[in-house]
Amino acid sequence: MAESMEGVVTEAEQPKTENVEQETVADIRANFTLLERAVAQFDTRFTLRALRSISGLRKRLTDRVLCSVIVLTYSPSNPTARVLIEGINMDGDTIQKVVAQYKEEIQSNKGNTKEPIPEIDVYIAILIQVFLYDTKEYDDGADFSTTLVDKIRELNRRTLDSLAAKAYFYFSLFHEELDPKPPSKQSPVITIRGKLLAALRSAVLRKDQDTQAAVTTLLLRNYISTADITQADLLVAQTQFPTTAPNNQVARYLYYLGRIRAIQLSYTEAHEHLTSATRKSPTNAIATGFYQASTKLLVVVELLMGDIPDRAIFSQPRLERALEPYFRLVRAVRVGDLQGFLKIVQLYASTFHRDGTYTLILRLRQNVIKTGIRMLSLSYQRISLRDICIRLGLESEESAEYIVAKAIRDGVIEASIDHEKGFMQTKQAGDIYATREPGEAFHERIRACLALHDECVKAMRYPMNQHRLELKNAQEARERERELAKEIQEGDMDEDDAGGEFDGL
Repeated sequence: MAESMEGVVTEAEQPKTENVEQETVADIRANFTLLERAVAQFDTRFTLRALRSISGLRKRLTDRVLCSVIVLTYSPSNPTARVLIEGINMDGDTIQKVVAQYKEEIQSNKGNTKEPIPEIDVYIAILIQVFLYDTKEYDDGADFSTTLVDKIRELNRRTLDSLAAKAYFYFSLFHEELDPKPPSKQSPVITIRGKLLAALRSAVLRKDQDTQAAVTTLLLRNYISTADITQADLLVAQTQFPTTAPNNQVARYLYYLGRIRAIQLSYTEAHEHLTSATRKSPTNAIATGFYQASTKLLVVVELLMGDIPDRAIFSQPRLERALEPYFRLVRAVRVGDLQGFLKIVQLYASTFHRDGTYTLILRLRQNVIKTGIRMLSLSYQRISLRDICIRLGLESEESAEYIVAKAIRDGVIEASIDHEKGFMQTKQAGDIYATREPGEAFHERIRACLALHDECVKAMRYPMNQHRLELKNAQEARERERELAKEIQEGDMDEDDAGGEFDGL
């Protein structure tokens, strides 16, 4: 009985696997129709729809599925088909089995002399890139991606722009996984900078804004990964990011720009860029990693600016676990606990290194001390420098006096130091609403809302050549009005007929 049941299970599983493969092949071939419509109507929306489907196809991609698509799409003598088959790394026996499975359909397609458009070639190549990356075939993927981007540069077709951006993304991603990995100066990511810069130059000359935006963010990521911040800053200064770039690319660009400005001590600019990046971050589960990374960096930058992040940020479901070390860090900075701060940095050093925020967090030591001094100034009207030294864990009274003097000069506290008696005297706090600070904060919020409105208007998509159709309809309406007026003047139509059911007064 057990043997018979085992046979039933095996037979049931086999058709199920074949059905999944056939459904995946059908879904991929259905996207070819979208690509052909994109070329025929010169409308990128169909190309973007085909690219969005990759996330759903990704888990179902296998070498058999890709081989089946290639066999059914190309003729046996097609050179592009050979290159794509070689990229999958399938043996000859498996390929022959796939050909035998679709023998009838291949025979029926032999009479079709129409070759696939280049957009279909690149789309299948991107699927192969995804498959090689998911199976961790990084060396083969890097070689295949190099061949692919060289071919794309030769084609120079505007309908390939969105596909080219995706191909360059995986081209860079494969080289990041090769040994030695960044930040080593011998990393392969340094060798691909020439190709990326050449692609950026070509994209600008061809007005290929999709590839321009993608390659710009890839170059910034490349420079930051090897700590070449000066080169990244020069790239930002000497290039202009396209205003019509996709929202995801804008979010990435703002994130890298915020990281560069944070390293350069421009915390105000970094805060603006990172805030925009978190707002533009996609809300789906796929982009959770980017949202977490940008929020972590934003929290650190806010601490470096002397602000305390809102507690509600750390209670979001997508951020609660990922931001736990940063929540403890904020708590130590908020109360000015220097010893607690140093313990947290030591405990979560590996996490901070992995997030790329460790060097920025080390700068927070002075902020912790300043916060501690501010808390002491609010609690005590007069306190000795010796007590400040003990409470903050400083080395000597001289260092405490120096730090208090610097805090007074920076405007952190309003106090004075009595050098002879060795104490700090806090001045009476004034009314904050008598200053310009509330108005400036209100102005910043209004400016952020107006900027968000302008970006939303820019992000709106309209059908291609819709204005031409409207102009044509308006022209036809004017011609009908002229004909109507001419008929009335010539007496071919009664005034009652022209007026309809409404009597004139």
